[in-house]
Amino acid sequence: MSPGERRGGGRPGSAGSRRAPMHDDHRRTFPPAPPAEGDEGRFAASWWGNAWVEALEDSALDPARLARGRAYAARGHVDAVTVTPGRVTAYVHGTRPRPYRADIWLGVLGDDDWERFLDSAAARPDHIAALLDKDVPRALAAAADLLPAPHDLLPDCSCPDHGLPCKHAAALCYQVARLLDEDPFVLFLLRGRGEQEILAALGRRNAALEAAESAAGGLAGPAAAPQTAALPAYAVLTSVPPAPLPPPLPLPEHPGRPPVYPEDPGAPDVLALELLATEAAVRAHARLATGRDPVAGLTVWQDAVRLAAAHPGSGLTAATRALYRDLADALDRTPAGLARAVAAWRQGGLPGLAALEEAWDPPAGPFDRARPLLIAAGLPLFRPWRNRLSTPAVQLRYGRDGRWYGYESDPGREDWWPRGAPDTDPIGALADVLEH
Repeated sequence: MSPGERRGGGRPGSAGSRRAPMHDDHRRTFPPAPPAEGDEGRFAASWWGNAWVEALEDSALDPARLARGRAYAARGHVDAVTVTPGRVTAYVHGTRPRPYRADIWLGVLGDDDWERFLDSAAARPDHIAALLDKDVPRALAAAADLLPAPHDLLPDCSCPDHGLPCKHAAALCYQVARLLDEDPFVLFLLRGRGEQEILAALGRRNAALEAAESAAGGLAGPAAAPQTAALPAYAVLTSVPPAPLPPPLPLPEHPGRPPVYPEDPGAPDVLALELLATEAAVRAHARLATGRDPVAGLTVWQDAVRLAAAHPGSGLTAATRALYRDLADALDRTPAGLARAVAAWRQGGLPGLAALEEAWDPPAGPFDRARPLLIAAGLPLFRPWRNRLSTPAVQLRYGRDGRWYGYESDPGREDWWPRGAPDTDPIGALADVLEH
C-alpha cells in the first residue's frame, strides 16, 4: 500500500499538462525548471504556493535538510515533475552521479468535499473567473480544505537518508511550490480532480443554476434551435458500410538506418544518439517479425552491457571510451568493470555475463569429471572453488548453461578477464584460451 493510500485519500491516478499537453486529465508532467534567479525571502509568489511551503516547513524535523533541499530546487537540481492524484514524483540530483527518486504523497479529497467545493465555486461567478485566470480565492480553498496542513505532506525518497523530509524530497516540495505559482490546478490534481474534469463540472452546475433561475423568474427561454431526431440520423450514418482498412505494410528485410544527427554543443553526443536510434530500430524490427521484444527481460545493467557490446567499434577507441564512461556513470559502475562485463557478453551473451558475476555450487557430474580430464591431458593442476577451476594465470568457470568459460590473468594478480569461446568440453575451452 502506498503512502498516499495510507492517508486514506484514494488511489493515485494519472492528467495532462498545459506546458506539455496530454490527453489524460489525471497525469501532468512538467519539464525541469531553470535555476531560480534568487532564493532569498519567500520561495513561492502566490499565497497558496507559500501555504504549501509552510505545510512542509512546519512539519520538518531538520531545518538544515530543508535549507539544502531549498538550495537544490533553486539551482535546478529537480528533473521533470510528474503529478497524479495523491502523488508528485521527480528525480533529484544530489552529490552522487545517479539521481534519487523522490515522492510527495498527499491525501485526495472525498466526493463530499469536491461537491462542497464545486457548489461554492458555481455559486460565485467571480470564483469561476478567478479559477480561469489561474487564481484561487481564499474562501474557495477553505471550502474543501484544499491546502495541506502540517504533516499532511508525506515525503519518500530512494536515498539512504531517513530524514522527514530528506533534502531530495524537500527539493521536490519546494519545486512543487513553483509549479503551484504557475498553475493552481496542480494542487487540484493532487487532491484528486483534473482541470478539465473540474471545469466541466462547473459548466454543468452553472447551466443548471441558470435554468433554475429562468424557471423561477418565469423568463421565456431562447427560441429552440432546429433539431434532428437522433435515431434516424444514426441509422443513415450506419447504413453506409465503412471503407476497408488498407493492408498492413510489408515488414522490411532489415531494420532501417538512423538519420545523421548534426553536431551541436548543447545536444547529446551524436554517436550515443546514433547507437540508441539503431538499437530502437533493431528492437522494433524484431518485435514486428516475432511478436516479442528480445531484450524485454534484461535488467538495466544487463541491457547496458549488451548495448556496449554491440558497439560497432573495435578496441578501446575514443568513441568507445566515451560510451563506457557515460554508461558506467549512469549505472554507478566503473568503466573498467563495464569493459570486463562487455568482454564476458561478447564471450557468451547473457550466460557469459552470469559466469562473470556469479559464483555458485554446481551439482556433481560434468564439473567433477573436469579435473581428471585436465590432468589426463597433461595440463596444470587446477584448484577448485565453487564453479571455478584455477591456476595462477588461467581459470575455467562452469556456467549454468553447461558450458565452460575461459579466463586469463597476470600471475598473482587475480584480475580475471574472459578469453576465448565457451565450450561444453573443458579441454576445448582451455585450448581456446591458450591459443589467445
